[in-house]
Amino acid sequence: MEKLIVVTGGTKGIGRAVIERFAAAGVDAVTCARHAEDLDELAADFAQRFPQQQLFTQPADLSDPQQVTAFAEFVMSLNRPVDVLVNNAGFFVPGQVHNEEEGVLEATLQLNLVSVYHLTRRFVPGMKARQSGHIFNLCSTASIMAYTNGGSYCISKFALYGFSKVLREELKEEGIRVTSVLPGATLTASWAGTDLPPERFMPSEDVAEAMFSAWQLSPRSVVEEVLIRPQLGDL
Repeated sequence: MEKLIVVTGGTKGIGRAVIERFAAAGVDAVTCARHAEDLDELAADFAQRFPQQQLFTQPADLSDPQQVTAFAEFVMSLNRPVDVLVNNAGFFVPGQVHNEEEGVLEATLQLNLVSVYHLTRRFVPGMKARQSGHIFNLCSTASIMAYTNGGSYCISKFALYGFSKVLREELKEEGIRVTSVLPGATLTASWAGTDLPPERFMPSEDVAEAMFSAWQLSPRSVVEEVLIRPQLGDL
């Protein structure tokens, strides 16, 4: 049986690049996204490019706790061990702590942190039973460097980074690797409409390649953090 990777928010950007990189190495994938049409487009492209691999998709808005549970149950229903979990789904709303709209903090934390917490808890027992697995948490350079107009996003990414560090300490004796991924500005849909030239951004494929390389290490080693920025620095 092929290995299986679960990637949240896998239809675009880093999530999609990760699915494609692992599929190229013979790994099957499960992913979710809010829009069924995006999943259909991904599935069609995947079937053409990686005919030997399987892709399982489920519409899910992980800002809704019930849909987090539903997605976890969908993955479990496949009766396949989860070898890699990539907590990638997240969102960014610009603003500052003192002037953000009411509810932005709660909504941002729900998707960028709370959904990750609960989804991870569903898959850790199986990894512990097998004494193997790799969990990647998509943090950000915003996890270690606050910036103006980052508001709740920075808060949520600082918290996700803390979650990832705690998880690493808890699971190190269980044979489960935990990697915090801290990418800088990456050319994804979230930057649509920007006037900045493409060369000021990292391609999603570079982040995916770094993650794949970390996964390929022997079980005796773990890349605890992947900090990757554009060559010309932060934006």
